[in-house]
Amino acid sequence: MSKNSFTLLEYKAVYALKDTTEPYYDDNRNLVVPQNVYDGIEKFYYDNSAVQSYFVPSKKQGKKALTAQNYVGVIQTKDGTTVEILPKISKVSIDESKDILIKMLKTLKKSPFKNFNMAHLKSSKMPLLEIFITMFLDELEKLIRRGLKSDYVTKEENLAYLKGKLNIKEQIAKNYIHKERFYVAYDEYVSDRVENRLIKTTLNYLYKKSKSNDNQKRIREYLFVFDEVRISHNVKSDFSKVKLGRQMKDYELVLLWAKTFLLNHSYTPHKGNNVAFALLFDMNVLFESYVGHYLKKEGYDVSLQDKQHHLVFSEGKGRYALRPDIVINKGKIIADTKWKILSRDKTRQGIGGSDLYQMYAYGTKYSECETLYLIYPKDKDLDVREYDYFKSDIDSLKLKVLFFDLQINYITDNTSYIKYRL
Repeated sequence: MSKNSFTLLEYKAVYALKDTTEPYYDDNRNLVVPQNVYDGIEKFYYDNSAVQSYFVPSKKQGKKALTAQNYVGVIQTKDGTTVEILPKISKVSIDESKDILIKMLKTLKKSPFKNFNMAHLKSSKMPLLEIFITMFLDELEKLIRRGLKSDYVTKEENLAYLKGKLNIKEQIAKNYIHKERFYVAYDEYVSDRVENRLIKTTLNYLYKKSKSNDNQKRIREYLFVFDEVRISHNVKSDFSKVKLGRQMKDYELVLLWAKTFLLNHSYTPHKGNNVAFALLFDMNVLFESYVGHYLKKEGYDVSLQDKQHHLVFSEGKGRYALRPDIVINKGKIIADTKWKILSRDKTRQGIGGSDLYQMYAYGTKYSECETLYLIYPKDKDLDVREYDYFKSDIDSLKLKVLFFDLQINYITDNTSYIKYRL
């Protein structure tokens, strides 16, 4: 942790105390920062009504505080302050939490993370933003090795020699006196195409963001490759012109990264002049994706976010779509993942009534359903043997609570000792 870069765990708070000049953690792992740093984070919070679920206002030692809630990733304010927010996983160090987050990100669909090889990356020793930049640069290196795509671009110039097609109208207007010159239009095969302009713009953008000497060195080297390519002056418009057909398949992941950085609201929307960069992820989505990926690897026939059924029908149309997180074996098994820690100190151990009503709706609408599962992250302090089958008034329908261990990568039930087979 440095003065301008620090880590906050999910469900922990950040606040400022008088005369604090360097960030540090209090006895409960809350983050204490200088007042100006806290003010920047607070401004980010209040500038973004759409994303105020990132933090919850609270109090620590009588001071205003913001407690991180369910969103992980990185925020960088315009003064250069970088805040990493990592998943809170019981009995797991900050370094391990960062590694688990990267593994979870790799399972996200329609994201640039999935093909990244972590073997050479000591992620625990690198800031999260630098990890993301490294991922982008690795994908770009592969593209450069395969070769950048060029395209024919029509150019118009007033030359001392005839080339291409003479533009009669401009020739008369521009060269009425200088008859020795030719106003011409011609096609030139160049690398200055919209996809390459977006990549060069991303390199320029990241060069200002990165604090890693290695990443800055690589960016300079790659900018040399794009020397003849212009930068984009209208990123949104240029992204709308990108066409990733079969010939452009090599560009797909690199441009997905470019969109992630240049339109950094891809995963969570935000606005406000005080934020230079924010890339945050909903842990509920990540947990669902990771558990679904695990079940597929275990050989289950898995459908994520299934859309077969609605709660009611009106005027011949389905209303209130039912979208269970995980449907297995054509609906015989339905599972919902819940990113929250259960505890015997909470009402009904933390299992919400709305979760049970939701599962009941799934079980009744999917007529072939035999078993329902609620899957929570496994907490090392939790005695999971307390969670057995719930009783149901439908004899053929069972509801069971399961736990996913993110360190060991397996699902366990209330025995807590064996891998559970669904």
